[in-house]
Amino acid sequence: MPELPEVETVANGVHERVHGQRIERVWTSGKPQTFKSPESEIAEVLTGARIERVRRVGKTIVVSLERKADSSALPRNDKTGAEFLVHLGMTGRLLVSAPEVPLPPHTHAVLSLSGGNELRFVDARRFGRLSVRIADAYGGPGAEPLTISEDEFVALFRGRKLAIKAALLNQTLLHGVGNIYADESLFRAGIRPRRQAGRLTRAELLRLRKELIAVLKNAIRLGGSSVSDYVDADGVRGFFQLEHKVYGRAGGRCRVCGAGLKKIVVGGRTTVYCPVCQS
Repeated sequence: MPELPEVETVANGVHERVHGQRIERVWTSGKPQTFKSPESEIAEVLTGARIERVRRVGKTIVVSLERKADSSALPRNDKTGAEFLVHLGMTGRLLVSAPEVPLPPHTHAVLSLSGGNELRFVDARRFGRLSVRIADAYGGPGAEPLTISEDEFVALFRGRKLAIKAALLNQTLLHGVGNIYADESLFRAGIRPRRQAGRLTRAELLRLRKELIAVLKNAIRLGGSSVSDYVDADGVRGFFQLEHKVYGRAGGRCRVCGAGLKKIVVGGRTTVYCPVCQS
């Protein structure tokens, strides 16, 4: 599943290509599971709207829209409070394409834009979700890993009995962190994934915060990790998978100390760590 760096990369790429354009037409596939909002509501809210901004919140792509004041889809006193939410799920892709480019299989939404291109949502397994909001700005379920303060980060885990790896994956605590970046940041911080979150010292938690932010920012710089179906807004794969120290390398040798990497299950998720470098 695309995690914070992948979703950030897609959101930034889409924003560069479509912000300021108006959505002229909307087509949806009618396939089940894909749509959290009714397709008719999605089409009504999006058609004629101007794309103000595309950003990431957690693992969700948020498209902020400016609507005409007389739109029946909005309250009379609300001119700008609409958002289009895209969750990529396991295999979702949000692509900006020219109309003459053939539609990929499993395309479930096409937004025709005033600039001449199309914004397409493609999802083979249909675990992704599309919805619209006419409400306050979407804030996500948890804290933002890239901007959380030291004190806030430490407070998140205080007294928690679950393993630190499971805590990092809990989206109501930190949104956007998934299996790849939990494993990678724990390795760089020298912390074993099964250690109880509430028993980590402040110094260990601050080290984890520092390494998590560094890993996420480096992954964004490299366009994310392409370990499955992930590509950016242009259909280009990322490169951070070349930097992985432990994720996906079970049975291999630690690139720091040479010890054999171990694979365990934490919170139902496959987890890889170094028994020497992590304590």
